[in-house]
Amino acid sequence: MEYRIERDSMGELQVPDDAYYGAQTARAIVNFPISGLRFPRGFIRAMGAIKQAAAETNVELGLLDEARARAILQAGEEVIAGKLDDQFPLDIYQTGSGTSTNMNTNEVIAGRANEILAGKRGGREPVHPNDHVNLGQSSNDVIPTAIHVSAAVELQTVLLPAMVELRDVLRAKGREWDDVVKIGRTHLMDATPIRLGQEASGWARQVELCCQRLESVQPRLLELALGGTAVGTGLNTHPEFAAKVAARLGARFGLAFREAENHFEAQQSKDTAAELAAQLSAVATALVKVANDIRWLSSGPRCGIGEIRLPAVQPGSSIMPGKVNPVMCEALIMACVQVMGNAVAVQVANTHGNLDLNVMMPVMARNLLESIDILGNAVRAFTERAARGMEANRERAASFVEWSLAMVTSLAPVVGYDRAAEIAHEAVEKGKTVRQVCLEDGVLPEAELDALLDPRAMTEPGIRGKGGE
Repeated sequence: MEYRIERDSMGELQVPDDAYYGAQTARAIVNFPISGLRFPRGFIRAMGAIKQAAAETNVELGLLDEARARAILQAGEEVIAGKLDDQFPLDIYQTGSGTSTNMNTNEVIAGRANEILAGKRGGREPVHPNDHVNLGQSSNDVIPTAIHVSAAVELQTVLLPAMVELRDVLRAKGREWDDVVKIGRTHLMDATPIRLGQEASGWARQVELCCQRLESVQPRLLELALGGTAVGTGLNTHPEFAAKVAARLGARFGLAFREAENHFEAQQSKDTAAELAAQLSAVATALVKVANDIRWLSSGPRCGIGEIRLPAVQPGSSIMPGKVNPVMCEALIMACVQVMGNAVAVQVANTHGNLDLNVMMPVMARNLLESIDILGNAVRAFTERAARGMEANRERAASFVEWSLAMVTSLAPVVGYDRAAEIAHEAVEKGKTVRQVCLEDGVLPEAELDALLDPRAMTEPGIRGKGGE
């Protein structure tokens, strides 16, 4: 491999000849050989967009000449598009401000701009990574801005559309299964009848509320730290710079980004990131419940509950021929577990907003974006490969209803709680249904008994949602 000499404020350093980055990136490669984990694509896209919007704004403000700006804009667009992703090799576990990655971005854009203008990649002339690409900025306001921009964009384009699609599929199942009466279960034990459509409507509402929780964070995500520079005072930044860059980012991504109301808060704390992590964790717990319910109800197919049939997507065993497992449910649940763990990392990292700067931003960025992306991808796969194709096993659901001891519940208001309990115990001892015991013992006239033991009617009482167990 051939090398060239690059320099920074600490001196000279060898850099691979084919690299666009410079000495600061090369130093960070040496300093942080920790995990091999890099910033996600969405974060690098946001960094490119910030640098591009900053260059356009600096031209408008008369702080940057148009020739340099055009080259920076072209290089920034290549970063946004992912064409230069191999030039971002730095580990997540680095300087807590993310300065190494900010300078990596500055050097790559400057190096590519210099190639455009002078035919030679890298270097600091005619485009300088600090003086031109980083003009009006600091790592301390760029990195938190990139966290907010990337998270807001990924929420809007990856996770929320997937959640809305799942909600709509579950709503449709609720309508399709409205006539399927089945036995309810509390404590995993038989309870009074419920319609499968009612259960599915509960899942759909859970997902709908998850969407609302995620959307509730967006207003605070749209506040950007840019313009605060080192500590929030705005030193070396034009007073109009932040608002203009935010407007440009908003136009690019279709989101109402705006300058932070208080730059000191925006750099000292990452409370919004912690809030989003908590909401993602809450969403994950809801999705685990939905996926687990579907997994339980599809168990079997012969010796489990089996009230739902899931699409068979792959063989389930290397030893048991014909076995098919609820793998899409399991994949979604595992993604949710990871999201819950990521939330803990983000919230602990938020406790390190020491004085005027949080110094755990890279790990926060990665965990937030990983959670959004894997949750969105897992939900989409679950919807397409499981939820959309699941079917009701009507015959099995009906057989469980008639056999259930919980059918005796509707008799209690007529014969009394104690007599109803006696009927249930007798049904267990004799291995008979509640209906059979009542007919044999002459508990009630057959017509009245049929009316009271109508399972559909039990799912539509006059007053719903009252009482308990």
